Amino acid sequence: MRDPYKVLGVSPNATDAEIKRAYRELARKYHPDKYADSDLAELAAEKMKEVNAAYEEIQNMRASGASARQSSYGGNGGNVGSYPEIRRLINNGYIDEAERQLNNIDAYGRNAEWKFLMGCVCLRRGRYVDADMHFANACREDPYNSEYRNAYEGLKRQTAGYGGGYRTSNSDDACDCCQKLICLDCLCECFGGDLIRCC
Repeated sequence: MRDPYKVLGVSPNATDAEIKRAYRELARKYHPDKYADSDLAELAAEKMKEVNAAYEEIQNMRASGASARQSSYGGNGGNVGSYPEIRRLINNGYIDEAERQLNNIDAYGRNAEWKFLMGCVCLRRGRYVDADMHFANACREDPYNSEYRNAYEGLKRQTAGYGGGYRTSNSDDACDCCQKLICLDCLCECFGGDLIRCC
């Protein structure tokens, strides 16, 4: 089946209002009554059927919380897996391959699902600032998706207290307690004291 977004001539990132507007324009253009006494009646009826099916599929995908999955319709091009395949790679720890496949998806296909999965990759790599940005963008594009929202809020809870809410590294060089002591020592030294005499 053809990509329903391409049938309607809209981006997968289009708003519901934009999709409805594109659907209505095509429905007016191909309505069977317009071609009732024409040689094009059969062709228009087929086109109208395709437009109706595409609109219904998009509505069903969005109602179920799914984002536009370009890959399901071959929209990613090349040797790129589908979003469910990329999810499987992430879940099984194949982060390099998941990131490679995500990076091979063209800009047109980088919808809310892409942003969410890239956030998952960044999270697994300990790149919390990047993960936060991708999760936030996924939530902005698909605000009713509870999976995206839970990931975003979970990251916020996980990183609370690290550099204003963001942990920029997953380094284990110093434990949290030691980091706080070093910060206190620096503060004391600024005022002429010395909390930790050896450094």
